[in-house]
Amino acid sequence: MPTHTPFRKPFRRTLSALTALWLAVASIMMAPAPARAGLLDGSLFGGDEAALGAQEHPKILAQFGGAVKDPRLQGYIDQLGRKLASTTDLAREPWTFTVLDSDVVNAFALPGGYVYVTRGLLALAEDEAEVAGVLAHEIGHVTAHHSAQRQTRQTIAGLVAAGVGMVFGSDALAQLAGLGGTAMVASYSREQELEADRLGVGTLQRAGYDPFAMATFLETLRRDSQYEGLRADKKATDGFDFFASHPQTEARVREAADLARALPRGGARPQDPYLAAVDGMIYGDSPENGYVRGRTFAHPQLGIAFTVPPGYALLNGSDQVIAKGPNGTAMAFDGGSSAGVSDPAAFLANVWGKGASLQNLERVTIGGQPAATATTRGETDGESADIRLVAVRMPDGRMYRFTFLAPAGALARYDGDFQAAANSFHRLTAQEAARYQPRRVQVVTVRPGDSVDGFIRRMPQEPYAEELFRIINDLPPGTPLEPGRRVKVIVGG
Repeated sequence: MPTHTPFRKPFRRTLSALTALWLAVASIMMAPAPARAGLLDGSLFGGDEAALGAQEHPKILAQFGGAVKDPRLQGYIDQLGRKLASTTDLAREPWTFTVLDSDVVNAFALPGGYVYVTRGLLALAEDEAEVAGVLAHEIGHVTAHHSAQRQTRQTIAGLVAAGVGMVFGSDALAQLAGLGGTAMVASYSREQELEADRLGVGTLQRAGYDPFAMATFLETLRRDSQYEGLRADKKATDGFDFFASHPQTEARVREAADLARALPRGGARPQDPYLAAVDGMIYGDSPENGYVRGRTFAHPQLGIAFTVPPGYALLNGSDQVIAKGPNGTAMAFDGGSSAGVSDPAAFLANVWGKGASLQNLERVTIGGQPAATATTRGETDGESADIRLVAVRMPDGRMYRFTFLAPAGALARYDGDFQAAANSFHRLTAQEAARYQPRRVQVVTVRPGDSVDGFIRRMPQEPYAEELFRIINDLPPGTPLEPGRRVKVIVGG
């Protein structure tokens, strides 16, 4: 979430229209997806994959915190991606490679040659060949038109969700409308994953890299997923990571290795260019978007923070912070101008929620600041969705908004969690704000006498620091550190 976010339009219709669209999204996401190609033939976008990718590109940037502001890192990935794409049948087509300013571990592609990789994923690689393996896999999805097939389903749902946003007056609810079925809509089929692996391994080999790099990085991703489960005590809801869009199986590691064995042995595993690119890279959230630390979102530049209940996974975007909760619950948080209305209740009723059928509107105090909250329900064909709205006014005139969404009839069950999240909102003291500093990747050279214990002592802020150190450096337990080797540590924060 940036330091300044202008609000969108107020309500334009009743929330019955909102619910109709929300239910339509759910029905789309629950519908079984065709397994084969041909979805774009004579369909919504007439097969114009480039136009479809260009249309969706800004939405991806908004959801994942925008592109990194590190020209060295972005230039490295762009150059590497173009090198790989030049070996494919679509070598002459335009390609766009973007490093997303997000700590979420993910990579994906859109039609038209738009390929994305996050900072979070780049921190896990061992060398350039592993990064190339990720990019080659996503390039494979594009060249096989998997992303076009998948994006058609996403865009249909997205159009409905965009309608939700128009009704609600905020892109936040359009984000919420799609959260419940993210995995269903976003996932590639097993057949598509295997085909992308096959194409990606071939691309690695043609570009001169070790084709086994894809298998080794898939294993690293599997270990990182276990690490995240350890951090979350395996109690958190499904999040927004790589395995939400790429089916996770140990068999894929073995199959990728089998694909590599069928090719001529050899291939480069350069490490220095990769380490030079990630040295100094922000690890975790960036200061411009605020910080997600566990279940807490804090933005020192804005001087605010709040905490979501257990079981909710936070995603910090460039326009808002969203949270995915259990059983289809979701939350969005944003802030902007109060449109000249100083009373939060008046803002909620006459600006933000204008035209809606609001219930239980009341003035409250949250974090010592004037606030207001209300509930509403939209109905269509006898079914409904429950929503709680909260607006908090700050002394500088900025209004912050929480939007909570629960399945029909379930507000009473989850309202305690919703109100707890809203009531946790508070202003950061100068001392609290100073504690939030960006963490960074630092590349260091192992000296004689250095040990794993010594390096993890440099990472006291990281939970399960030894596990993280071994994952980001591909260092299995019991493996000694050899002098002269270069390793990554996470510092700061």
